[in-house]
This record gives sequence, C-alpha cells and structure tokens, in this order.
Amino acid sequence: MAKANIYNGVEFNEQKPVVSVLLETDFTKEVRILMHKGTEMAKHQTSFPIVVEVVEGIIKFGVNGEVLTLEKGALIALDGGVAHDLKAIENAIIRLTLTKYDETSRVEQTAG
Repeated sequence: MAKANIYNGVEFNEQKPVVSVLLETDFTKEVRILMHKGTEMAKHQTSFPIVVEVVEGIIKFGVNGEVLTLEKGALIALDGGVAHDLKAIENAIIRLTLTKYDETSRVEQTAG
C-alpha cells in the first residue's frame, strides 16, 4: 500500500514550477506539479501516455495547435509523442500520472 496527500507541503515558486513525486505503484508514478501564476512549462512530450488533472487553479494547456483552458477538476489524457505546454493563469496544483516506465527527471527538466 502507498499513501500520499497532494496538499501536504505545498510551496509555490514564483520563478518556475515545482515538481515532486507523490508516490509510485507497480504501474504508475503520481507526480505533483505546483505552478505559480504566470509560470510556464515549455513544449515537451513523452514516449508514454499521460493523464493530467487540475486539482486547483486554472491553466492554459497547449496541444495539437489548440490552447485549452483547464480549470479545477479537469482531466486530459494524451498518448505518447504528443507535444504540449502549460501556463498557469492562477496558482495551480496539477496531478500528473506517468507510466512506471517514464522518467520523472524528464518532468523536472521541463519545469526548469
């Protein structure tokens, strides 16, 4: 059994997103991304499918030539190889689900 709380230790950085692994299971890695209003994650992609959930706040999510406004409660799933970018419109808490085979270091590098 693994347990975590997405709200524990929330500290935003005004300069860049803060990435932390909440927990790992046999098949996923659950990652929290804290984005202060105005911070961005440049266009990036992964080889594996992902699921992004906006737990708090509002972000602009660029994908497939569109910019989507995702608010609290929104979920989006992407196949591997799909480029996307994020910008926080409000302070945002984001949950990212990665496959076990994906590297969290890739997410940390994208955050700056």
